[in-house]
Formats: sequence, C-alpha cells, structure tokens
Amino acid sequence: MEENYRPKSVETAAQSYWEKNRTFQVSEIPDREKYYCLCMFPYPSGRLHMGHVRNYTIGDVISRYQRMLGKNVLQPMGWDAFGLPAENAAVENKVPPAKWTFDNIKYMRGQLKQLGFGYDWNREFATCTPEYYKWEQWLFTKLYEKGLAYKKNAEVNWDPVDKTVLANEQVIDGRGWRSGALVERREIPQWFLKITQYADELLDNLEDMDGWPEAVRTMQRNWIGRSEGLEIDFEIQELDSSIIRVYTTRPDTLFGVTFIALAPGHPIAKNIATHAPKLSLFIDNCLQGGTSEADLETVDKLGMDTGLYAVNPINGQKIPIWVANFVLMNYGTGAIMSVPAHDQRDFTFAKKYNLPILQVITPSDGSSIDISERANSLKGVLVNSGRFDGMTSQTAFDAIAEQLQITGKGQRKINYRLRDWGVSRQRYWGAPVPMIRTQNGKTVPVSTDKLPVILPDDVELEGIGSPLDSIATFVETTDTKGNPATRETDTFDTFVESSWYYARFTCPDAEKMLDERADYWLPVDQYIGGIEHAILHLLYARFFHKLMRDIGLVESDEPFTNLLTQGMVLKDGSKMSKSKGNTVDPETLIAQYGADTVRLYIMFTAPPDQTLEWSDTAVEGAFRFLRRLWRLVFRHRSSPNRNSNLNTSDLTEEQKTVRKAIHQTIVKATDDIGRRYTFNTAISSIMELVNVLQKFEDMTPTGQAIREEGIRNTILLLSPIVPHITHALWESLDFKTCLVDQAWPIADESALSSDQMELVIQVNGKLRAHITVASNAPKKMIEMTALNNKNVQRFINGKKVRKLIVVPDKLVNIVVDK
Repeated sequence: MEENYRPKSVETAAQSYWEKNRTFQVSEIPDREKYYCLCMFPYPSGRLHMGHVRNYTIGDVISRYQRMLGKNVLQPMGWDAFGLPAENAAVENKVPPAKWTFDNIKYMRGQLKQLGFGYDWNREFATCTPEYYKWEQWLFTKLYEKGLAYKKNAEVNWDPVDKTVLANEQVIDGRGWRSGALVERREIPQWFLKITQYADELLDNLEDMDGWPEAVRTMQRNWIGRSEGLEIDFEIQELDSSIIRVYTTRPDTLFGVTFIALAPGHPIAKNIATHAPKLSLFIDNCLQGGTSEADLETVDKLGMDTGLYAVNPINGQKIPIWVANFVLMNYGTGAIMSVPAHDQRDFTFAKKYNLPILQVITPSDGSSIDISERANSLKGVLVNSGRFDGMTSQTAFDAIAEQLQITGKGQRKINYRLRDWGVSRQRYWGAPVPMIRTQNGKTVPVSTDKLPVILPDDVELEGIGSPLDSIATFVETTDTKGNPATRETDTFDTFVESSWYYARFTCPDAEKMLDERADYWLPVDQYIGGIEHAILHLLYARFFHKLMRDIGLVESDEPFTNLLTQGMVLKDGSKMSKSKGNTVDPETLIAQYGADTVRLYIMFTAPPDQTLEWSDTAVEGAFRFLRRLWRLVFRHRSSPNRNSNLNTSDLTEEQKTVRKAIHQTIVKATDDIGRRYTFNTAISSIMELVNVLQKFEDMTPTGQAIREEGIRNTILLLSPIVPHITHALWESLDFKTCLVDQAWPIADESALSSDQMELVIQVNGKLRAHITVASNAPKKMIEMTALNNKNVQRFINGKKVRKLIVVPDKLVNIVVDK
C-alpha cells in the first residue's frame, strides 16, 4: 500500500478486478430475493453531464447497498438512441444519424465505466437496433388487431419550412424551434394508441403506489383528469337538425351561458366559413401557432362572431356562436359553453368583445361578490336560474342533469383530460411503423415473419421532411399475397422505445418480446430519474406495462414499485447549460480528483430529491476527506497490535465510547441509506466516526482491535458510495475475501448500551451545560447533579428555582425567576 492516495491507479485496479471477475453479471436465482434497480437511461448526446452523474451515482449506491444485504441485484444500462437530435447532428455535421449515435454511445460508455458503476454490461442495448425495435413493431401489430391501435386525422404543429410535425415543446412563441417559421395547425393522418381505454386503471392504481412521491402521483392524476359532467346539445337556430355538443362539469352555470365558442377546426366553423370569407381568413390565421393548452393560456384571446345562434336547452334563450382561437379541436368536443361570470378565460373574452356577463352563482354563506373586474369560479347557490334558484351547485347538477336527460338534450358523462397517445412522427430517425397500404386501399399490419421493418441507415439528410418517402426500396413492398403495396413512412415517437426498455433488460437476448425471466425481475424495485419525466414517460411506461400484461407477457400490474426523482444540479444559481457557460465536465474532475471524489461530493452535498448547488470548494473538501481516510488506514496498517482479538469484557470508558460511536454510526448509516435515502446524513455520520478514530490513540492490543473494528466498518459503510478506494483499503488490510462480496455491517447492541448517559442541561429553555450520570441514576440524583454544575450555577445564582423538568435519557430543564 502506498503512503499517498493516488486515485487513478486505485480506480483502474478496482475496475479491472470487477471486469475480470464479472462481478455485476447476474442471472435468475429463484430461491434468492431479487432487487432490480434502474436509472432512466440516457440519450447518447455525446458527453455525460452532471445531471447524469448524479442520477447514476444514486442508483449505483442503492444497488451496491442492496447487494450487501444479500440480494440478487440487477442494475443494467442502455441507450435511448432514436430521436430528433441525431437528425439535426446529421444535417449539421454531414454524418449519418446511426454513425453519430453509435460514436456517442462508445464515448459515453467509457465515461460511465470511469465512474465505476456496477452495471451488468451483458444486458446493454441501444433502442435504435432492429433487434430491439422489432418487438415494439410486433406489439403494435397485435394492438392493431385488438383495436387498440388506429389511424385518424389529427391537428398537429406543422413547420412549413422543415416540412415536419413538431412536438409542443418545439414550438417557441408560435415558431418552429429550428427554422423560425410560423407554425401552422394542420390535420394529417396520425397513428394512435388507445391509452384512454386504460384511463380508469391508470388513475385507480395510483392510490396503491405508496413508493412514489405524492407530487408525481398528483401530476399524473391531473394529467389523466377524470371528471364527472354532462354532455349538452345546443341546437343551431338557423341550421335545421344541426347541434353543437359541449361537455361541462358545471351544469349549475347553464343559465349564465352568454355565448358558444367553437374551435377554428370545428366542422361547423369550417362549414360556415365556406360562405363567409372574413371568417375563413380568421380561421386560417388561427391555425398558426402551437396546439398545446399552454400555448393557448398565453395567446391573446381572439374571436369572430359567426352571426348564427344556438338555443340554450335549459331556458330557450338565443346564444351567439363565435369562433375563438383559445378553443382546441383536440380537447373535449371542440366547443365550449362560455360563462363569463364564472370562468376567467370567458370573462376576458367577453370583456374584449362586449358580450354579456350574467351572474348565476352566489356564495353559500350569503355574502355578495363583485364580478365587474374578475370572474368567480367557486361553487355556491344558484341565482337568476329560474326554478333552480336557491339550490346548491351539487343539488342543481343533479336536477339539471335529470331535466336534460328527460328532454333528450343532455346526458351524464365521465370525461378525461387524457387523450389517446399519438405515436407516429413524420421524421426519419425512429422505428418504422409496421403497416402497409395494399392496392385496394386497405391498411394492414406487416406480418410477423416480415418483422422487423428495418430503417435504412445509409441515408443523407437535408433537414427538410423525411427521406423515407423518397427511398423506393423502402416504400415499395408486397402484401401477404405478393401483390404490390406501399409502406407506412411514419416512424414511432421515441417515447415508445422508452416505454418498455425496463422490461427488455430482464431478457435482452430473448427470441420474443419478453420471456419468463421478466416475471422474475419485474416490477422494478427502485426507479430513479428526473422530475421532468413525471408525467409522459412514466404514464406511457405504466400504460405499456398493462398492454404487455394483457397480451400475456408479464404478470404484474405496474412497472415500478418505488420511484425516486432526483433534483437538478445548479451552478451559480441556475441549471447547468452549455449556452449559459456554467457546465462542469465530469472527465476533468475525474482526472483531477478521481471518480470516488465526484461520487462522494454528489452524494454528500444534498439529499437526492433536492437541488444540488455546485461548489468547487466542496469538491476539494470531499477529496481531502478521502486522503484523510487513506492516511488513517495507512498508519493503522503498520500498528504492531492491529491483529489483536477484541475482548469487550473489560473496556475502559474511552474504549466503550469509541465502540459506541462505531455502532451508532452503523445504525444511523443503515437507516439513512436503507430507509430514508438521506445519503448526505449517512456520510456525515461516517465522517464524524473517522474523526473519532483519528483521535483515538490507544495503542494497547484492545485499543488497536477497536480501531481495526472501526476502520473495517467505516470501509464497509462507505463502499457503496466510494467503491474504488474502499476496495483498495480493504485489500490493504489483508482480509481474505473481496470487499464487493461483503455483507452490510450489523450493529452490536451491547456496544450501544452504556453504564453512563449524557444529559443536556437547560436553564429557562437555553442550553447551559452537559452532565454525565449513571444510566440507572435516580431522578433526585440527576436533579442535584444538574443544579451543582458550575456553569449552571452561574445562571441560577441568587434566583428562585420554580421547577425542575427531567426528560429521561435526554435533558433537564431548570426554570428560574427572570
């Protein structure tokens, strides 16, 4: 063992040992408890950032800890390899997306290995390989046969310059994020999966998912958005037999409807526009801009009166029909009944266009409200509502629903904010949708024996549209009878790949989508990733798991038992970003301090679910601690009595105190790491123990045996966090078996008990002293010892003692006159 700590040689040696001995390769052992720990896999963008390092370090610490508990631990790694960034890089660098992707994977794999993560690399895969996406294509064809996959026209964000569909987040201020062109709303054919068919189960299962943060469960509940309301039909006075159907959760406000608002894409709006040039132009203008709800919250509310009227089915009143830019065709029915007095969006619109604002709800407590400046959306008691006046909102809901059902103009309906998942993209770098169009115009799935439909990887990208449309060898195919047919050129949304990768890791070499090994490992025991994936990725993965269950591939209902959402890494108060120039390169830090320093800093600076504010000084502090630990072991290693047997029958008070500190640290670290996931406090307690051991200069055989006990347990407790240096230190102490195969330490209860106890002494609630008394000391003796303490005497001298409060094993509070 060298006297000085040299991270590079220490880490190279440890990693070579793990690789040579295939330490982290696992297989199914039916009679052994399994533990599947998984971090959200990365997109191969080129280099790891500190967010990656934090995420994967947390997962590795948990995995190594669970391994020390004797469990059969699976921790895999792979690559979320399809997506638009590869296309952009291909255009900018004149390199095929496949080459760019696999070059990045190779580089990032090396970075992960530098950090010493205990992955089973035999299970590695990239989602852009045919061996992987073949099976999602296969599943899609089965879902199509079951009616769970379908194609329909849908409104999308269309970039007219790049000639591609944009996701909502790629529309910035109404313009394409890359081209800068004004985005248009277009209706084009899209492929969908019927996630809405699973809405109730996705919602109900959240109640039993206690291992998930409540904030994430709340976000998913809100996204699914189950609501009970009415579908109401408004007849159009000037158009015989035409109706506008709206959905509302507030039928109690029906008497306050002062206009109907249609989405620009609503069929009735389009029909009217064919005879109204101004309305047609207005609709065309509305079709520029994004299609998300967030876009519509910030857009200036614009509308145009159609000149037509609808009839309120509850009171027969004529209501003007408008077309408004804040109504989306993809949400609800594409039409809303507008109640300006009790909906702020409607209020703003009504004020702008001088439309009536009629109050029909008043507070239940009899107080008055002012709706001249702002809408009041709270429920209450009905007014200005005919025979329903005086009813509460809930009572009126039932009464109005009953009347509309009797007249055939409305019915109760449970609705969801959740919409079916649009899974097709008009881009190149993705898994091809496995469908073909036959000569007679029918769309049919590719037969199983023709899968996978392989994406050509030797294309040149120009950044405009998808090249698949112009590759004849890809587009031209045959149907099952050998007749000419054409392929679907849409590719899957990359969320499709990331929705089932966790399951494929259990059997990456299976000759079907999943085999029996999936049920051994699933569900994932601990899933780790950023809060930004709390809704879509996690919801889609839950949906996919249920699809795979219902097709007989897995038995469990949910994919992830426990979820940890780690906080961001900030520097100078903001998220690390190349554009802000505030990034920290993990490789530079590893070269300077070693991977263990980076891991220790990441785990020590903040709890995993909180933001980590980067500090170069703290990184240096982590490195100094590891050097201190190295020196402690180096000095102890040459101690003449270090191999003495520990006899605990006749210890000095100092020896008892040190042993108690050792085993208290085991108790605290076990709870902090195993239950609370507060790794920072566990590390803090271990650092305190190292300080105790450094100050412990007892050179007797018993003293050195206690020091050995403390060092051995310190190494064990730190090994999941800093596995390289602890590997070397353990080896230097000549222990027979390798550290990575050691069990987690168990505290000695006898060391935790003590003949004496330390109590805090307060005077009028303020700390004034500490006293040590016998563990079995009677209350009167404790009181006398506290009162006679010299420091306490300073604060009670000459004052009358009013009360003495003894809290067993903790403190004495002396209450005196002020």
